[in-house]
Amino acid sequence: MGLGTGQITTTTGATFVPQLWSDDIAARYKKNLVFANNITQWDHSDKPGSVVNVPAPSRNAATNIYGSQGVALTFTAPTESSFTITINQHWATPKQIPDIAEKQFLTSYRKFITDDIGYSLAVAIDSFLWTTARLYAGASQDAGAVIAGDGSTIWNPSANTNTGNATALTDVGIRKIIQSLDDNDVPGTERFVALPPVEKNRILGNGRFTEQAFVGEVGMANSIRTGKIGNLYGMEVFVSSNSPTVLATNGTTAVRGVVIAHKDSMLLVNQILPRVQSQYKLEFLSDVLVADCAFGAAVVRTEATPSLDRGRIAYTPA
Repeated sequence: MGLGTGQITTTTGATFVPQLWSDDIAARYKKNLVFANNITQWDHSDKPGSVVNVPAPSRNAATNIYGSQGVALTFTAPTESSFTITINQHWATPKQIPDIAEKQFLTSYRKFITDDIGYSLAVAIDSFLWTTARLYAGASQDAGAVIAGDGSTIWNPSANTNTGNATALTDVGIRKIIQSLDDNDVPGTERFVALPPVEKNRILGNGRFTEQAFVGEVGMANSIRTGKIGNLYGMEVFVSSNSPTVLATNGTTAVRGVVIAHKDSMLLVNQILPRVQSQYKLEFLSDVLVADCAFGAAVVRTEATPSLDRGRIAYTPA
C-alpha cells in the first residue's frame, strides 16, 4: 500500500539539507593545483559540446616598400589552421557520511575529508596535464623531450644499454632550455618551472641556486633558511609529486619529468568547474557527498606546429 500524499521528503525539506563543505573543498582544490594554476585556462562551463576548436593562424612578415612608391601593395592573409581540445575527462570523488559517524568523529575529521576531496580532484587534473605535456599535442609521446643535464640532447630510453640517457638538472641545462624558448620568441614573462621532489632535493644542494654569493638573498629570503627555491632566472619554481615517473627501455630504470614552459604552452578547458552536491539518504541514515569536475587539455599548437614550442619537458634520474 502506498503512503499517500503529504509525506516529508528530501525535496520538501530541501532547505534543511546542508550543502556540505562546498566552499572548503573548493578552496582546498585550488590550493593543491600546481600545474593547472600556471597555464592558460578557459571556462567552458554551461556550454554544450565535447570538442573545442582553437584557431592557430600563421604569422605574416612585414614588407619593406620604401623603393616601391606608387606600386600596388601585395596583400597577404594568414594561413588558417586550428587544433582541437577534446573534453573527455570527468572525475568524481564520492563520500558517504553516516549520521552516527558525523556525531562521534572529532571535528578534525571534517578537515581531513575536505582536504582529501579537494586534493583528489587537483591530482586528477595535474596528472592529466603532465600526461598531456608528454603527448605534445598529438605527436608521439615524449617526441622532442630532452635530458635535463644539457637541455638539448633528445631523451632516449634505449641509450646506455636500455637504461636511458637522463641526467640531473644543471645550470647549463636550464639556460639552454631558456635559450630555446627565447629562440622561439616566447615571452620572457609568465614562464614557470615544475620540478619533481627529487630535483628539488638536488637544486637545494647546489650552491649556485641557494647561496648568497650567487643569489644575493639573505635572511628569510634565502633557500637554505626557507627550504623554498623561489625563482630561477626569473621563472617561479613549483614542486609537483605528480611529475611522471617514466621507465627506460629496460623496464626498471626510472626517470622523472621537469617542465620549463610559458603560461600559454598549454590550454586547460573546464566544462564542469569543481562542484559539490549532497543529498540525505534516509534509508542509509547518511549524507551522500559527491564532488566532481570535467575538463580537457592540450599543448597549444602555434602556427600549426604540433610541438611544445612554448616549453620543454626534460628527464632527470628518479
